[in-house]
Amino acid sequence: MPQLSPKERPTIGLILSGGGARAAYQVGVLSALADFLPARYGNPFPIICGTSAGAINAAALAADAHHFQRSARRLRRVWEQFNSAQIYHADWRGALANSARWFASTVVGHGGRNVALLNNQPLSALLERTIDFSAIDHQVEIGALKAFAVTCSAYYSGQSVTFFQGRPDLKPWQRTRRVGVAMPIGVSHLMASSALPFIFPPVCIDEQYYGDGSMRQLAPLSPALHLGADRLLVIGVGQQFSATPPVSSAPPYPTLAQVAGHALDSIFLDGLEVDLERLQRINHTVGLIPAATAAEHQLRLKPVAYRVITPSEPLSTIAARHVQSLPVVIRGLLHTVGGLRRSGSSLVSYLLFEQSYCRELIALGYRDTQSRKDDLIAFLGLESD
Repeated sequence: MPQLSPKERPTIGLILSGGGARAAYQVGVLSALADFLPARYGNPFPIICGTSAGAINAAALAADAHHFQRSARRLRRVWEQFNSAQIYHADWRGALANSARWFASTVVGHGGRNVALLNNQPLSALLERTIDFSAIDHQVEIGALKAFAVTCSAYYSGQSVTFFQGRPDLKPWQRTRRVGVAMPIGVSHLMASSALPFIFPPVCIDEQYYGDGSMRQLAPLSPALHLGADRLLVIGVGQQFSATPPVSSAPPYPTLAQVAGHALDSIFLDGLEVDLERLQRINHTVGLIPAATAAEHQLRLKPVAYRVITPSEPLSTIAARHVQSLPVVIRGLLHTVGGLRRSGSSLVSYLLFEQSYCRELIALGYRDTQSRKDDLIAFLGLESD
């Protein structure tokens, strides 16, 4: 398979969206993409951007960017062995104590700073063990990586803040409610970006508290474009533009879990769909401008090619099949809010960090990507015989 030289390859921005345990789907996609590449190809994504759980996957890739295939394999091994105890305290003492403090803080008005249902300190320890953040600068220096970015949501300013690390010529940016800040990225950035609202606690970075990066992320595609991408590969965790089935009868009153799942779906899925629609319209408009007119007015606009890979099956349906694999104490907490009912499976799909569920999502991501192999190989700039 003839290859383009690094200078001829397109600058593709990889965008990994958020979604808690749903991010296992991304690992299956990345595994399939790694299998498409010839040996010793290097990194097909000079720009890697992640939000929420997608930021964790992005960091693992960025730290070993010069060997994309190896980093994808390592990422898959970690996700295939996951259990909830590696992400949050799932034992009776830890989970119930934290949830009691959360109840006191939110309902009674006491409890100090605890505004989270679960304690995700085990995740911090896992990230410290598995990701070498000091290697990111080295990947930039050897040319394997142009930029790595993580998006968080600032609770007090209300801004969507993208922290980025990369080549020295990259410039910060400021737009309405979104900014780009150059800064070395570490565990605290990933913990902040993946801090699901109400479920995991906010994280302090430079005297500002941050939560999940998908909140108020009005333009999830923009960080990659600011950092110089001319193509985008987006890996989402929800069915793209899925139609809502008609309701045949009056639905029952929604449970708390159903409301929470609906809120998380809105946070993680709606912004990406809206931004993709916006990009489609911009590409169409730019395509209508005659080349002579663009040259006359020195317009430096060009369409941005992109591909989107999203699950071919509803992940909440898959989660409903695996809910019994959750630790008994977590099932008990979810039962109190209706999370064990089918209507609450959307909430469960974000918290089900268990092997059986993660492995099924990985397999689904792999199949979905393999089904589009020829198109994706062409998009990545690989030339087949």
